[in-house]
Formats: sequence, structure tokens, C-alpha cells
Amino acid sequence: MLKIDPGQTPTRDLHQFLLGCVAPRPIAFASTIDADGNANLAPYSFFNCFSSNPPTLVFSSNRRVSNNTTKDTLANIQANGEVVINVVNYAIVRQMAVSSVSFPSDVDEFQKTGLTPVPSDLVKPFRVKESPAQMECRVRDIITLGESGGAGHLIICDVLRLHLDENVVDERNRIDPHKIDLMGRMGRAYYVRASGAAIQTIVQHVEKLTVGFDQLPERIRTSQLLTGNNLGQLAGLTALPDRESVLAVHEHPTVKSLLDKAEPEEALEKYAKQLLDEEDDRELAIRILLLRDYL
Repeated sequence: MLKIDPGQTPTRDLHQFLLGCVAPRPIAFASTIDADGNANLAPYSFFNCFSSNPPTLVFSSNRRVSNNTTKDTLANIQANGEVVINVVNYAIVRQMAVSSVSFPSDVDEFQKTGLTPVPSDLVKPFRVKESPAQMECRVRDIITLGESGGAGHLIICDVLRLHLDENVVDERNRIDPHKIDLMGRMGRAYYVRASGAAIQTIVQHVEKLTVGFDQLPERIRTSQLLTGNNLGQLAGLTALPDRESVLAVHEHPTVKSLLDKAEPEEALEKYAKQLLDEEDDRELAIRILLLRDYL
């Protein structure tokens, strides 16, 4: 393993190591306005949601590493305490990238990016019409983390109103990740599109106690075929099946055929892994894996 000591690593290099590790990161497309009414639009990937009651977003506007200057977004927020945080989806990601250019303070990034400013309801900064979710915020606090290049300013924002494109909401009144089609930031110039095949559904009980890795039989824990993810799927079960349930799997048509093979134990383990990898059918998979004890 490489050992990287922050105190002995140039900030520019450390910055990229951190961004490459802490990824993907959501993008806060921050819209602000200065004292003269000039609009500013800039993206920040040091960003997340930290509370739902009260609804709180936090993003960081860092001092530039190259010349230790701060950005217009920070100055505007310090002046009037308001910001609109727009999300970035695939449809506007290249326009967002244009806004990351260090234009002079009097340049309107809405014009440079071709995005459409629309009035907010409760704050002065404009919303980005093309963004599928726009959050009007009042800044609660700014926490300065340092005075050198690369130091962040944590901007803590209370969400006053959320504007959401109804087309990204499903029949359960929840946001569909495939419809909102968000973009995330990686290190350097890398981005990730959070839709399609990139979306993984991982269902895990969080209120009921689960069996855990330690309660799986040793031969399953030490399997040379099952991966750490497979074992995690099994460890997430709320209980191991009883003997009757395990024996009942003899009637499963695929299991029947595998029991007739020359090496049924290996065939059953491979089938159990297939169920875990392709269907996340952990209930059937664990019954098949435990069947070996009754062969």
C-alpha cells in the first residue's frame, strides 16, 4: 500500500488523491447573486445533504490552490446569505462544465452556459430552469477551515423550498434515479452517470437484526467460490432456514437435476452463487448451500 502523509504531500497532489478516493460526489450547481444584482453560477462537488429535519445542505467553496484566492460564490453568500442549489443531470453536464471556468466577477455564467435563469420564490438568486431539482436556501453558517490554498469554507444551508420536476417522480411519489439521471464527480476530469446499468438495488433490513457473517457456517465463510459480496448478502438475512425448509429445496427442479451430477456439492454451490449474483435470491441460495449438510 502507498503511504501518503498529508503534511509531506503537495496540496495539488493530495487534492487529487482525496478526490479520487472520496467519489463519486454529488454536484451542487450553486446560483448566487452579488450586491449589484449580477448572477453567478458555479459547480461544487464537496457537497451533500446532512439533515432532513431541519433540511440542511452543506457544500464547500475552497480557496484556489494556484493563487489562494476565493470564489465569487463565497463572496456573494457572505454578502447576502442566500443561494440556490441546483442538481446536475446528464442533460446539462457539459453546460455545467463551462460554468467552472474562472470568468470575471461581472460575467453572467447563465449567458456563458446557455442555461435559463428563472426567479426563485423566497430568495434573490435565480434557479436553473433546466435542472430537474432546485433548492432555494438561506445560509445558516460559514465555517472557515483554513487560510491557505485548498482550504475549504463549509457553507451550511437551510432548504426553504424544493422545486422538483414532476417527470422524475414515480407512482410511489419517490424520485426515480433513472429519470432524474444525475451526474457525479470523480477525481480529475472523471464523472459518473448515475442511471441505467450503473444503478444497483441493495435491499437490506436495518431495523431487524441479521445473522451476520459470524453466524454463517465455516465452510460457507471459507468458500473459494463465494465472494465477499455474496457472503454479505447471506450475512444480511434475518435468520437461517430451519432443517425442514432446507430439505424442501430437494423439490426445486434445478436442484433435482444438479443432485444427479457426479459432484453435486460443487454444482449446488455454483448454482447458489448464480442466484446471488443474478437475482439476489439469498433465501433460496442459503437453503441450497445448507443442503450439503443433509446429503
